Amino acid sequence: MKNEQKPSINNLFLSFLKLGATAFGGPAMVSYIRKMAVEQKKWLDEDSFKDGVALCQTVPGATAMQTAAYVGLRSRGIFGAVASFVGFGLPAFIIMMILSVVYSQTHSLSKVISAFNGLQIIVIAIVANATISFSKTSLKNLKDAIILIISIGMFAVGASPISVIFIAALSGYILYKNMPIQKKSVENEEILETSKTFIFLLVIIVFLGLLLFVFQRKYFDIAILMSKIDLMAFGGGFASVPLMYHEIVSVRGWIDNAVFLDGIALGQITPGPIVITATFIGYLVYGLIGGLITTIGVFLPSFLVVVGITPYFDRIRKLSFFDKAIKGILCSFVALLFTVTLKFAFNMHWDILRISLAIASFITLYLKVEIYWVVLIGVVFSLIVL
Repeated sequence: MKNEQKPSINNLFLSFLKLGATAFGGPAMVSYIRKMAVEQKKWLDEDSFKDGVALCQTVPGATAMQTAAYVGLRSRGIFGAVASFVGFGLPAFIIMMILSVVYSQTHSLSKVISAFNGLQIIVIAIVANATISFSKTSLKNLKDAIILIISIGMFAVGASPISVIFIAALSGYILYKNMPIQKKSVENEEILETSKTFIFLLVIIVFLGLLLFVFQRKYFDIAILMSKIDLMAFGGGFASVPLMYHEIVSVRGWIDNAVFLDGIALGQITPGPIVITATFIGYLVYGLIGGLITTIGVFLPSFLVVVGITPYFDRIRKLSFFDKAIKGILCSFVALLFTVTLKFAFNMHWDILRISLAIASFITLYLKVEIYWVVLIGVVFSLIVL
């Protein structure tokens, strides 16, 4: 694949840093990454981006974070992936670390949550707009609509995300049986170069892990624990919450139930995936270093999975069933966004001011006003009025 424009590493980092500061709504941010990377910056073409979304949805971890890494990898190799991934996640890490420090001193969330009272409403508008935006590029015909309805129905009855993805992929293979296969060229030199860099990166990570194991076993243990949670989190960041609860509260008793729920609340009002709650847990257990270690542990494995698989993705696409399965998976992603929109909306206490803020936010986003302006103005409005 040839990019129309090749960004610098610095440009990737700063662009995703800016977007990461308003990364509310979990998987909904994929649509805004697409807007930036495909429409505005023209780093990737539409087909390549869709491939990335399908890949990131089928592997464990936070989908939006992985999509950021995918864009960086396709644009500038592994160093581009690191720049995009870190830039996108850094605002959430900094904000969560600050909130964790404040929480440890006051043990009160009332002021923090009241300051972000209107943000939950804006998040609903963000996810709703992302649903419409992504559906425009993914839903083209009746077959797409059938897979969408099947996926929504499965989510409605509580099916696991990985089972929805599997059924959507199978439905795509069946319904698109006569769809011609897209032939894509595979650049062997690019694969070889990326693989060498990836192996070098793995060696460094293993070496640093061994140092932790020998000299700071407690940090090594909590990093491995968070890594296991990340590798089991199929279906995005929300899938990690029950796993994290079981390991942190039920098994080890590092924090109690009430404190864990406070951490989840903070994870929902900060930008980035809800799995950023790991930063909160790490800080409470082992301080600033603990917060850093748990954050790395809960994001690094899924990052390595995406970076490790992507160079071979075009080869995998040569398989007869793959394009058809991807079309089905993309339809299930629209279903996920739709389901999340409804879930957030039904859990909100609505009044005339909140309804007005939601409608105004949705309209401005639909009219392609930049998301950070919508978030900034909405938060100021909520602080004054709500």
